Amino acid sequence: MSGPVERPVPDNSAPEQSAAEIERSTVAQGPNDDRGADRHGMFGVAGSGDTSGFGGLVREAWVPAAAERPYGSYFDEVVDGLQAVCPEGVTKVVIDRGELTLHVAREHLLAVATALRNDPGLRFELCSSVSGVDYLGTQHRLHAVYHLVSMTYRRRIRLEVAVSVEDPHIPSVTALYPGADWQERETYDMFGIIFDGHPALTRILMPDDWDGFPQRKDYPLGGIPVQYKGATIPPPDERRAYK
Repeated sequence: MSGPVERPVPDNSAPEQSAAEIERSTVAQGPNDDRGADRHGMFGVAGSGDTSGFGGLVREAWVPAAAERPYGSYFDEVVDGLQAVCPEGVTKVVIDRGELTLHVAREHLLAVATALRNDPGLRFELCSSVSGVDYLGTQHRLHAVYHLVSMTYRRRIRLEVAVSVEDPHIPSVTALYPGADWQERETYDMFGIIFDGHPALTRILMPDDWDGFPQRKDYPLGGIPVQYKGATIPPPDERRAYK
């Protein structure tokens, strides 16, 4: 069997523009509402970063409204039980797609989580995940999201805590839910949310000296320039604009 065939590389295979000459992509900004800014294009970027062909698409920000009683299902029982033991913890109750989300101020997070875990009528013994969301264009754009499960009563709820980029501190729940250890580290690594009291808050996916937080909406889209058979392929946000 013969080896691979060597093919000549065309002289015009490299990009026509250098990275220094190309306008870097920027994230479309919008009004500072309670949840999110209007998104322009498929990925919310402008300039050379959006190569999806949906550059003219405009998506209005969606702000979930606070639910009104009766909530339905077991949601009224959970909210009533939590308010009985921690009346100031919940700032907003949202019911969407048959799921219950409790918005919690960060100073009350540990009190709310403790009540949800320990109260005999609640018993949310498991924190199944901790993740982050970035609602770029809002004042408190970084949201930490906690999914709690009651194995006793077979119920699920979601907690959501919002902080700003300038002050991204949230108390760690690892003392209450040890399984949140690596999940808080991943959220810190990707979004830059600092979980105070975490036993070892270090990066878990990216190198320790990595600059920035890759899942923030204003993080550059590009990766590492790739050289393939003599042709250099720049990162997506350093390519020419496609029109």
